[in-house]
Amino acid sequence: MSKELWDDIISFIRGKYENKDGPVALHEPRFRGNERRYVLDCIDSTFVSSVGEYVGKFEESIVKYTESKYAVAVVNGTAALHLALQLAGVKSGDEVITQPLTFIATANAICYTGARPVFADVNMKSLGLSPDSVDEFITTRCYTGSDGFLYNRSTRRRIAACVPMHTFGHPCRIDMLREVCDRHKVAVIEDAAESLGSFYKGRHTGTTGQMGILSFNGNKIVTTGGGGMILTDSEEIARHARHLTTQAKVPHRWEYRHDETGYNYRLTNIQAAMGCAQMEMLPQYIESKRALAESYRDLFLNSGIDFITEPEEARSNYWLNAVMMTDTKERDAFLEYTNNRGIQTRPAWELMSNLSMFENCEAMPLPNASFIAARLVNIPSSVI
Repeated sequence: MSKELWDDIISFIRGKYENKDGPVALHEPRFRGNERRYVLDCIDSTFVSSVGEYVGKFEESIVKYTESKYAVAVVNGTAALHLALQLAGVKSGDEVITQPLTFIATANAICYTGARPVFADVNMKSLGLSPDSVDEFITTRCYTGSDGFLYNRSTRRRIAACVPMHTFGHPCRIDMLREVCDRHKVAVIEDAAESLGSFYKGRHTGTTGQMGILSFNGNKIVTTGGGGMILTDSEEIARHARHLTTQAKVPHRWEYRHDETGYNYRLTNIQAAMGCAQMEMLPQYIESKRALAESYRDLFLNSGIDFITEPEEARSNYWLNAVMMTDTKERDAFLEYTNNRGIQTRPAWELMSNLSMFENCEAMPLPNASFIAARLVNIPSSVI
């Protein structure tokens, strides 16, 4: 690949971010709204921990935007996924179907419950979990037990849940995944950590499965510094989630009573104050990111480098823009060239199935995930 083309890409990126000499980050937060005012108001109120009006307001803003019936704010996306899996009934000794092309938090949260991940392949267009691969795993490697639940033939472990991830903000084929899993009593928990502001067939990511989760980490389109959210249409699940996130404390004016093992997972009021301000800016941020993606698409047209665009029937937030190089050698050369010149680019994650802690977990053939991981590069995607 011509270094002249790479220099043109670097110049284009610097021009977009008005940074001619300094480093350009992969994705950095923007604070252009009422963040300072709301945080100071929170400080003045003295309610800076998990009790305070901003936590409820933040949850309400997510409910309104996503059209989920309930939202429960927690300390981070990983905690949200851990708790969602537990609420879905995943137990120690179970297995959970997920994708190998994901951030490690997806697989880690499964392990927190004592379950083990099973890796199915991804779809080439969406980069998310493939319904066909999941269906093949269930059809060829599983059986239905006398209790009506699905079991892995080789391990005899129950298949308790399926966790698709909406990769880089691009919605996966979640309706087909839900259809496959519903036939076999497998709960679907959507890892929508990267896809706030993304829609599939008019429905916000994280709202098609039994539960979904969001992340508000510092590199997300909406950030509270850390933070996450559980989305559900079940009043009972939402009530139980709030109870567990506050150490399962039974309300009493002065006594400390707890009725089950709980977690210190509730989001703080001071973080929620920032989140409320960020949510006010989200529509503007989405339009900025989609405009950036469109300009990237034009830049890479006829360049020999494939730019990843939103899947059919989807509207993506384009959280992280990505390109596909011709092979691993070219990918690594491009990564070195751009990072040496102050343009932060990153490869896709190492496949979870290749990591030592998961090497003994069952995996389907993974040709798509392997192809993508060997070639994909994320490029600067901050809101302009």
